[in-house]
Amino acid sequence: MKLFICGDSTAASYGPELAPLTGWGQLLPGYLPGATVVNRAIAGRSTRTFIQEGRLSAVEKELDKGDVLLIQFGHNDGGDKPERHTQPWGDFTDNLNTFVDAALSRGARPILMTPICIRLWRDGALQPSHGEYLDAIKAVANRRGVALIDMYAESRQIVSRLGEADSRALYMHLAPGEYPGWPDGKVDDTHTCRRGADAYAAAVAKALTPIIKGA
Repeated sequence: MKLFICGDSTAASYGPELAPLTGWGQLLPGYLPGATVVNRAIAGRSTRTFIQEGRLSAVEKELDKGDVLLIQFGHNDGGDKPERHTQPWGDFTDNLNTFVDAALSRGARPILMTPICIRLWRDGALQPSHGEYLDAIKAVANRRGVALIDMYAESRQIVSRLGEADSRALYMHLAPGEYPGWPDGKVDDTHTCRRGADAYAAAVAKALTPIIKGA
């Protein structure tokens, strides 16, 4: 079985020059022995740009019967760049249906995923992120009868359990000079370092395993 990942920077794979930046898709193979993971997630993409650039079409040509297509977007769809932005109850849901259709047309199994949470704390409370995009993803999954992995909920649980201070270690909080690729340091509560990516990859695999076995 091959498992393809379509998504954005939070799932993407990165070279050692950008360490410790790591997407959960980069580490997923270690949790799925026997499966071939093909990570096509790429930074800066929304459902719109992933489709417009022909990336979904390329993945579709590689899909075989029995393969799995993981679909996780939302960070860039909800952003303020017009070339990426989609409306949660408009072109975003239309685009998600296009991903689902692409998988089904090849006899593959589509699985929708909510995006990982943004680590935003205020007054000691973890704030919500992604708004109506979460409900839109769930609605498409329900309407199409497609399996759903709620990684937003899973990631919030992980961050909440660690707390405001300790959860910094999951994300890109780097001191100046700590890593060669980031000489000025970094404070980023959207993208994960290796520890965060590992935690989220483990959560994806745990949720994915019974779905695959029940297919």
